[in-house]
Amino acid sequence: MLVFIDESGDPGFKLLKGASPVFVLVMVIFDCADDARAMDDLIAKSKARRIHKGEFKFNKCRDEIRDLYFDEVTRGNFRVRAIVVKKELIYSPRLQSDKEVFYEYFVKAMIRNDGGTLQNAKIVIDGSGDREFRQNLAAALRRRMKDGVVKDVRFKDSDAVPLIQLADMCVGAIARSYRNDRANPCRWREKLRPRIEDVWNFR
Repeated sequence: MLVFIDESGDPGFKLLKGASPVFVLVMVIFDCADDARAMDDLIAKSKARRIHKGEFKFNKCRDEIRDLYFDEVTRGNFRVRAIVVKKELIYSPRLQSDKEVFYEYFVKAMIRNDGGTLQNAKIVIDGSGDREFRQNLAAALRRRMKDGVVKDVRFKDSDAVPLIQLADMCVGAIARSYRNDRANPCRWREKLRPRIEDVWNFR
């Protein structure tokens, strides 16, 4: 099982200075390596790829590219699970003041509340954060190895991994649905719906 994790928004709480009011994490889950390879191939040969030569990032793609991308990738075999955090509901001083603790807490929460779907998962996370933070997060997740949930944790740069880009596109589509300042905010979440297994609104 292969799992790719990415986020939308930021872990900061200075909302009046531009911090996002909503933070979203997504797991894109492939039950086997063959499904992941097939998705790599599908993306490489897609109409979206023929038009868009750079990295697929939701916030940097035109609407036309997003439409093509989701119309095509949803034919593949993968599942999406997400956690949505509305910061106005977070009262913990530590989560409000420490961005790394915030990020780690909600990654672990998403994996812990996986509905029993994760088994010996090889987890790949977009390679943000400094080395010490990545090491601490990986160590925290590897503690789940004992119960057979996590097999391995790695960090990779999204520009070299199309399936991390898929996670970026998926988390972007879900995050957009929580914005009221854009037209048709649910447009791409609806396209992704056949692959969405669960969206957990954290309370």
